Amino acid sequence: MRRVQLCSLSFLAFLTTVPLLCGQAANSSAGQQPTATLNVAARLVVVPVTVRDKKGALVRTLGKDDFLLSEDGKPQTIRYFDKDSDAPLTLGLLVDVSGSQRTVLDEERSASAAFLDDLLKPERDKGFIVQFGRQADLLTDITVSVPKLQAGLKKIDADAGRPQFNNNGNDPNGSQSTDPQDGQNGRGQGGQGGSSGGGRRHGGPGSSGGAGTVLYDAVFLSSDEVIAKQKTRKALVLLTDGDDRGSKESISSAIEAAQRADATLYAIYFKGEEQGRSGFPGGGFPGGGHRGGGFPGGSGGGYPGGGGGRGGDHERVDGKKILERMADETGGRVFTVSKKEPLADIYRQIAEELRSQYRLGFTPSDTSEGYHKLLVDLPKDKKSFLQAREGYYTGAASK
Repeated sequence: MRRVQLCSLSFLAFLTTVPLLCGQAANSSAGQQPTATLNVAARLVVVPVTVRDKKGALVRTLGKDDFLLSEDGKPQTIRYFDKDSDAPLTLGLLVDVSGSQRTVLDEERSASAAFLDDLLKPERDKGFIVQFGRQADLLTDITVSVPKLQAGLKKIDADAGRPQFNNNGNDPNGSQSTDPQDGQNGRGQGGQGGSSGGGRRHGGPGSSGGAGTVLYDAVFLSSDEVIAKQKTRKALVLLTDGDDRGSKESISSAIEAAQRADATLYAIYFKGEEQGRSGFPGGGFPGGGHRGGGFPGGSGGGYPGGGGGRGGDHERVDGKKILERMADETGGRVFTVSKKEPLADIYRQIAEELRSQYRLGFTPSDTSEGYHKLLVDLPKDKKSFLQAREGYYTGAASK
């Protein structure tokens, strides 16, 4: 077990980036000749971290001097430190509605409703709801309204029983948002169904109704299109068996999108029912192209076909290991639903961790584009465990 970066105990780590104005000179005297001004925009990287003792209890009494932080192997000065449990949060729930998960959807709806009601503070925190099976559907766009999120949860349904809608914004079950704080994710107001149409979308080019579970696509789109521009703490909670079938994106591109969005992935693992091993021609996102695509009904369209290079026979994978990789590389954690640890208890643990973060901020010494490795440690405490995400990205994403 590594004490830092990856750990099997309960940890949480988010990384957000905030612009920091370092210096500026101005000429305020009338009639005076203009003088040069210095306007330096330094990037403050903020790394939230959760610490637990050897018994797994959260540690909330540490100070700035207890931590060491390095970037690409070089020690960094911690310029910002706090333990604010009330910092604004944007939370996305991504729910697997494929056939393997159909028996747990009722439990997920009820437990998720209680979780959102308990965790999100009105007019401060935001949330959104995505379901994914053959394709990914944005049921409720980013909103501060918990009732709207609760309404989105009621729309979650299994792939087999979902109605089909045209991509024309005429979904009778959709609704246009009138809340000025909703939909502020770079795609415009979308109410409960995307950028301009509202409601769920199903079908479209390339969707032939085959089986599929576009887990990686759901994570990629939620990170890249929905949550990336939010200036808050960010978390995605996945409820799934971790078995991706038919995604356009790879696991690596999904993880990179979450890292670039500074979002941490929590995965709640439900062991799914065994499904057939045939190919999945009907998965994916109808209506658009690769990087310019999006959720059905959104401004960018989506992924046609959805299979990418993943057609043909599907080899059964260890879904839990997939989820562990996604959570580990984004600073999150995997929970397994069982009789001893039901979903409601797992949600309580996630909520507790989100309220127990330390946040360490530094100004990077290396401003080059690309991936930068982070390491956080407690040099005076060899018994406690901590986890912070392994790094962060700067610059444009690779095509």
